[in-house]
Amino acid sequence: MTPRSLEVWAPRVERVDVEWADPGGAPRRDPMLAAAGGWWRVDLPGDVAGPVDYAFVLDGEEPALPDPRSAWQPGTVHGPSRTVDTAAFPWTDDAWSGVRHGAGSLGAVFYELHVGTFTPEGTFDAAVGRLEHLVALGVDVVEVMPVAAFPTDRGWGYDGVGLYAVQDAYGGPAAFARFVDACHARGLGVCLDVVHNHLGASGNYLARFGPYFTEAHETPWGPAVNLDHEGSAEVRRFLVDSALRWLRDFHVDALRLDAVHELKDDSPRHYLAELSDTVAALATELGRPLDLVAESDLNDPVMVTPTAGGGRGMTAQWDDDVHHALHVTLTGETQGYYADFAGAPGSPEQGPLAVLAKVLTRGFLHDGTRSSFRGRDWGAPVDREHLDARRLLGYLQTHDQVGNRAAGERISALVTDPALQAAGAALYLLAPTTPMLFMGEEWAASTPWQFFTSFAEDWLADAVRDGRRAEFGSHGWSADAVPDPQDPATRDRSVLRWTEVEEADHARMLRWYTDLVALRRRLLGSGPTRFADVEVTYDEDARWLVVRHRPAGRSGHAVVAVLGEDGASVPVGAGEVLLTWDSDGAGLDAGTISHRCRSVSVVGLEGP
Repeated sequence: MTPRSLEVWAPRVERVDVEWADPGGAPRRDPMLAAAGGWWRVDLPGDVAGPVDYAFVLDGEEPALPDPRSAWQPGTVHGPSRTVDTAAFPWTDDAWSGVRHGAGSLGAVFYELHVGTFTPEGTFDAAVGRLEHLVALGVDVVEVMPVAAFPTDRGWGYDGVGLYAVQDAYGGPAAFARFVDACHARGLGVCLDVVHNHLGASGNYLARFGPYFTEAHETPWGPAVNLDHEGSAEVRRFLVDSALRWLRDFHVDALRLDAVHELKDDSPRHYLAELSDTVAALATELGRPLDLVAESDLNDPVMVTPTAGGGRGMTAQWDDDVHHALHVTLTGETQGYYADFAGAPGSPEQGPLAVLAKVLTRGFLHDGTRSSFRGRDWGAPVDREHLDARRLLGYLQTHDQVGNRAAGERISALVTDPALQAAGAALYLLAPTTPMLFMGEEWAASTPWQFFTSFAEDWLADAVRDGRRAEFGSHGWSADAVPDPQDPATRDRSVLRWTEVEEADHARMLRWYTDLVALRRRLLGSGPTRFADVEVTYDEDARWLVVRHRPAGRSGHAVVAVLGEDGASVPVGAGEVLLTWDSDGAGLDAGTISHRCRSVSVVGLEGP
């Protein structure tokens, strides 16, 4: 039902008026009443039945501003907000008990997608039409890139300014509810990417309302969100309530928290710990698991340590070291931060396979060791014996690692032999970490995924365009090689071509990924995993690597990756070849597997 009142937190103003109208009614303007703690409130007439469009006028200054907690910004983030009755959505998921029937997201197969380029239409309703593909692939959790309202109609979503609203160009809140409901009907969980560390530059009016930001801390986007200075209690409440809204009102199963290392907080109790405990309480109330997945650059297990043990309490975190190690091994690129993952001079790991071996058995490369890119020691060691390895997400591609290249090339465009991508897929999909695919990866999509925007302000469009070209120019790219983010064609080039899934080479890669996901379920089961159960042998010169995973008390498996052009004979041990990319087939002969060219095989090893 329509809210009976409107309220807003604005502790530093003397007067707040609300301009509002219900459908078919004449616009009106009413003063709001001051309440405790800097809040303002006004009751709506009892005969208001439908949605209400409204905006706030602070101290008489025009124009009226949208609600910081707006549920919907129809058309633009600069105009009036609209109330939404989420209880009126026709949900059909009453029987939904959570991801994997209540087992939660640890060890699940994640699939990251961007609504605006997943289909040509770029809407939630169009995305529903492709969910059967994800079911057939074996996906457990659909990770949706940010949907919080952002300016105009094209963008990645990380410049959102309406943290409670659903992007209108994607279909608005009702369409998102239909999408979540449709996912649950197919056994798919939904993880929503949310951004709590900054707001976009266009349409960000929060500072007009109160101390939402503080100059006591600096971030790449300017002053930090205020988590530990005057007024921070309400700012923290603002962010926590937005998280609860997605989990409770939209039935979302997990949240991915963007760049949590930029949540600057010197409070005795870190914001993430507060969020974790609050979400845990909601999970108990709802009777289904609710998960928090952090994107963290810190390489510190404290992020996934329970709050009772002094940690941040995140369910899991992204592990970019897995990506970097795989990327350098497969492509040979060593620029920028990739240099350490090639085995930088003076490091203990001499060569990319040595680096990959460490990451696959210890979680991070930088675990207290020197990071030449950062110019300092970085990270903390992982407890190989006791940390559940599923608390780290491993991947071959993400929106960042593809889209933040100059031209948005996927791994399939960077390697000449598809066997290399096949090897990378096997190495992370059968690792003890929780795996995540990036949309289109599973069929080696030919489309790039590029950075695109659609800012209406010329100064902002120019700043983004020039800044991006300058950034990549400093890394040796020509400015002409960097697509114009404002050009609609940049977004259009990034839209998946679904006809490819039936084309021979793409279909073969799709079968490979589908078989690997099925093998993961068979070989790894659903319980905790340990890095201590993983052993890697390799030959840097011959370019082969064997990853053996032998969980205590049961049979294990080995992933055999032959990465050299001339092939190799690799000692594996007794077992049975379960899956191979080699079109000529592969077999074990006296414990040795042979490939005449680049290839990869999965071998089931004998039990203890």
